[in-house]
Amino acid sequence: MTLMRRTLDWWLRHVNAEVDHPAVVRRVAEDAGWTPRFAFMVVMSAAIAELGLLQSSPAVVIGAMLISPLMGPIMGLGFGLALFDFPSLKRSLAALGIAVPLAVAFTALIVLCSPLKSATPEILARTRPNLFDLVIALFSALAGSFALIRGKGETIVGVAIATALMPPLATVGFGVATGNAAIAGGAFALFVTNFVTIALSATIMARLYGFGHYLSSQQSWLQTGLLIAVFAVMAVPLGLSLQRIAREAVTTTQVRAALNSAAGRQTRITQLEIDFQSNPIAVRAVLISPRQKATPTARLNQAIAARLHQPVDLQVDQVLIDPASNGLDETRAAVERAQQQLGQQRSEQVTQMVALAAGVAPSDVLIDRENQRAQAAAKPLDGASLATYQTLETRINAAAEGWSVTIVPPVGLPLTRIPAELDDQGALSPEALDAISLDSWAAKRWNWPALELVGLPETAPDHPSAGQRAVMAVAAAVQAQGVTARPAGTNRTMRLDLVVPRAARRR
Repeated sequence: MTLMRRTLDWWLRHVNAEVDHPAVVRRVAEDAGWTPRFAFMVVMSAAIAELGLLQSSPAVVIGAMLISPLMGPIMGLGFGLALFDFPSLKRSLAALGIAVPLAVAFTALIVLCSPLKSATPEILARTRPNLFDLVIALFSALAGSFALIRGKGETIVGVAIATALMPPLATVGFGVATGNAAIAGGAFALFVTNFVTIALSATIMARLYGFGHYLSSQQSWLQTGLLIAVFAVMAVPLGLSLQRIAREAVTTTQVRAALNSAAGRQTRITQLEIDFQSNPIAVRAVLISPRQKATPTARLNQAIAARLHQPVDLQVDQVLIDPASNGLDETRAAVERAQQQLGQQRSEQVTQMVALAAGVAPSDVLIDRENQRAQAAAKPLDGASLATYQTLETRINAAAEGWSVTIVPPVGLPLTRIPAELDDQGALSPEALDAISLDSWAAKRWNWPALELVGLPETAPDHPSAGQRAVMAVAAAVQAQGVTARPAGTNRTMRLDLVVPRAARRR
């Protein structure tokens, strides 16, 4: 008996025999079909994912992954392929066929109703699937299938986070709502990559653990051939995605090699960006070269076009240095000039972004390019509260990476009512702390020297009442935010307001 045969017999006796195949199939079938609960969870997870993407909040996006029910029908599809179970396949495909358009349509509606439609980093991160996405999906799906078969279903939660099925669909909805085909197409490619990988991995694990061999009496070589054909058809989008990723990686290498060859060894490429969506492809490069070795842009363009065998749109910034100065100081100065050029472009992008978010003209945005700071006084928006402008500022700071952006809310917006009541441990509630943080943020944006606190005593009493202790806890939380709190009266109510300072009232 060969080693392979002995290994197979051991696997069948000691591994497959321990699996409760009928119970696993029932468990998969329960989560694979379309139900009202499934529809509700699809809509809720899609909405949470879209809001998390618009706010560029990873925590909210993870929450959408946790409640997303899409893993059920995809696992059902994988096991249905392994068992060659047509009813299970139809049920899983029907659930996915309804869930995917529903999620895309609902998220697109949310974006259309949102006043902000700029692509955040969380959105852009899901528009270009790469090899790491494939590997993560593969390993995660194998782990999830193993956990499902061995009765460790809680691991599926981790798989749902790793493979991220719902956020790419929410990104597709964003692309559809904003008319951005590149974002919609890239996000859909990521979803298809994860979907195909999970289904194929589930099928492989199911066959490895004896599903089909034990439970299907209709297995034949013809069915096996059809199963392989299904694998091949499902792998087409995955192969196309891999081919595109590989082609872009090769193209980037060829462009860099062509620039090095045409410009010479003494030239350094400090920045290289390629827009593969343009026709012809657009290449943006920054080169540092000796002054006597400057290379005409037309020559560089011809070298790249010859290497790629296709025309390109080349934009080159050549920074020339004088080799007589030993090169070090001149190189440093050249790098600084290149960085200044890039900084100028980045500051213009940030200016446009802040102006759009605040609803003002670009000339109304204050820019400190040296310290990478930007500030704008936002125009009033109907129905907008302080929290709206704080969220807007947070989102712009996430998009303007490396910059500090300040959005000043319109003066006169009401401050937040603070539930100043202590719990059994003598601490303020999370709602109170959030309200204090928001009001303190507004005070700093409006340059208020202090916030007057109703009920705060002039001096700390020796035996404060419950109300006084709550008021003093609010004052301490305000001061922890870097804003001064001062008394405004003797009201001892347990629900307090942070009121506008008298000096601000006279404005």
